[in-house]
Amino acid sequence: MAIQVYGIPNCSTCKKALQWLDSHSVDYEFINTKVQPPSQAAIADWIETLGAKPMRNTSGKSYRALGEEKKSWSDAQWAEAFAQDAMLLKRPLFVKNGKAVLVGFRAKEDDIREKLGI
Repeated sequence: MAIQVYGIPNCSTCKKALQWLDSHSVDYEFINTKVQPPSQAAIADWIETLGAKPMRNTSGKSYRALGEEKKSWSDAQWAEAFAQDAMLLKRPLFVKNGKAVLVGFRAKEDDIREKLGI
């Protein structure tokens, strides 16, 4: 089964990740979260695996627009927020066999390979 990569096409980190996958002949499906936002149920599963904090796109406008109350939100509140505005999700987010395995693309190459199972 191909790895699913959630992100947006004009994100430089997503482009870098997709180039890396291509250069390593990894089969993947890119899912544009602006066009096909993930369901709240899928996001809740991802949070269970990765935690809400690493999934937050803290450098985006959507995150900065949230009030101070975001600091005390529960995982369920984050799942709802991510589902309402996919721009709150850190990109790219990698899913393999239905399980979130990696978010972002700043890890060492060996760590990336291990998490993606390649």
